[in-house]
Amino acid sequence: MKKSILMVAIFATAYVQQTFAQNISTPKPSELLTSYYNIKDALVSGDANSAATNAEQFVKTINSISSEIIHESYKEVLLKDAGEISDTKDLKKQRATFSTFSANMFALAKEVKLNAEPLYYVYCPMKKATWLSGSKTIKNPYYGNTMLTCGKVTETIQ
Repeated sequence: MKKSILMVAIFATAYVQQTFAQNISTPKPSELLTSYYNIKDALVSGDANSAATNAEQFVKTINSISSEIIHESYKEVLLKDAGEISDTKDLKKQRATFSTFSANMFALAKEVKLNAEPLYYVYCPMKKATWLSGSKTIKNPYYGNTMLTCGKVTETIQ
């Protein structure tokens, strides 16, 4: 009797530990958004190396998110965009790709709740391009310090 209780306790403990470990190591859509914001912030500051590194992290994160959470069609286009940003240290090329990347992230954000906080969709009329922000404060990733506050919030996703 004591052996069977001990065996049940061991199996239960192992199961709980395994389930807990899986929950910790499984990336969530909010981590994807954090990686996106890190790329945006690097572009705002004009740091091409950081943008490339953060784009690599984005690729790792999206590859580890289940297709049940993010559909393969979204994954494919976002992987392409992030891959292009990570493959170059040319800030102009990164910023050009970021426009498409942001449009694709916006489409994903309309389909999948990426986090509990509002997302702001910002438009730059000079570049005719958009990006996502976690704040209403404008920090333009396309022009950096040259035109840091160029843009306006055009939509909010709750």
